[in-house]
Amino acid sequence: MSSIVLFSDQHHYFLYSGRVSMRKSFDGLSGLVQNELGREVNTKDVFIFLNKDLTHIKVLLYEANAFTLLYQRLHKGRFTLPAATASNGSIPLTATDLLSMLHGLNLHQQKKIA
Repeated sequence: MSSIVLFSDQHHYFLYSGRVSMRKSFDGLSGLVQNELGREVNTKDVFIFLNKDLTHIKVLLYEANAFTLLYQRLHKGRFTLPAATASNGSIPLTATDLLSMLHGLNLHQQKKIA
């Protein structure tokens, strides 16, 4: 079994621009990737999905011939979305963008560090 390297420059990150039922699992989310985004689930791409209320997030990764699905649910607040326009049903992100979302940082605010 290989260790999962989720947050690195070796991956491309795509935030699905629609809203998803969190009942979807590996096959349902893979179907959205293929049918709505026109992409193949492969070892270089990580796909991020949010529910309607922006309180649940799922991250789908295919690595070493196996799917990994990460699921996070907020008890308070909502995930913030990047200020970007969707292209072909998804918003490209960086590993830093995804980490910021998961840690509850506001992607719209940029603070200067002095």
